[in-house]
Amino acid sequence: MEARDLHALTLGIVDGVLAAGVYALMAIGLSLVFGVMGIVNIGQSAFVVLGGYLSYALLRYMGIDPFLGLIVTLPVFFVFGIIVERLFLRRLERDRALLSLLATFAIAVVIEGFLGLVFTGNYIKIHARYVVETYKVGSIYIPVIYVYAFALSVALLFSLYLLLYHTTFGRSTRATMQDRFGAQVIGIRIERVSAITFGLGTALAAAGGTVYVATDAVNPASWYDLIPILFAVVILGGLGSLRGVLIASLVVLVSTDVVAVVWSPIWSGLVAYAIILAVLAIRPQGLFGQSEARVA
Repeated sequence: MEARDLHALTLGIVDGVLAAGVYALMAIGLSLVFGVMGIVNIGQSAFVVLGGYLSYALLRYMGIDPFLGLIVTLPVFFVFGIIVERLFLRRLERDRALLSLLATFAIAVVIEGFLGLVFTGNYIKIHARYVVETYKVGSIYIPVIYVYAFALSVALLFSLYLLLYHTTFGRSTRATMQDRFGAQVIGIRIERVSAITFGLGTALAAAGGTVYVATDAVNPASWYDLIPILFAVVILGGLGSLRGVLIASLVVLVSTDVVAVVWSPIWSGLVAYAIILAVLAIRPQGLFGQSEARVA
């Protein structure tokens, strides 16, 4: 392998590892919501874009740094997620998986229309000092924003781990993921657990959106671009598996970034679809998903 190709491969791997943390942040809410509520939230990527627009607006109109603005963004989206769950998703009693696809897709389209009305369809991007700065590690230049984003992802995901495995709410959540009916029988208020879980998933998506708008030019329709990557991560890892999401994020993001730098960015987008098709054909439950049917 030539030195140039080796450098490109190394760059793709490094970029993929750093980006994986952010995409795990975006996708983990999707996996949590399915595990607890048994619904597929195709609108998760729209929540990512909406969170990015809020960070952009806070910076542009109020001068609040995007990362500092998370103090506002996270609580706002947590409440927003609870409202969405109570108004639109809690009422779904039958065919939850199918109807949730339609409901969350409709919510995503409404979000897209709202953003187009307020911000127009032009592309936006967060501009800050650390967005253009880089660290030099050997012969590789690493954007500072990716390092900050990775640190943010680690902090939030570790906080989520502590919440799920060291609190009463976490035990209730995990019990609901294992057996929704059994959890209800032993007195767990699954409606409350579902609402909080959806709120957490929405807030984490918004945090990922802050980084997304800082690293990529985004418009209201950009949520379509995120769908294949987020679903590739969740399907590969296994719906409802948090460990699977983390590992799958590394696999998917490193794969797409390596293809982008070694071969062509044009083909990198197809990697996610190829992973989805391969997993569905070989191991439909994903790497860490349960093969048996989930108890409703």
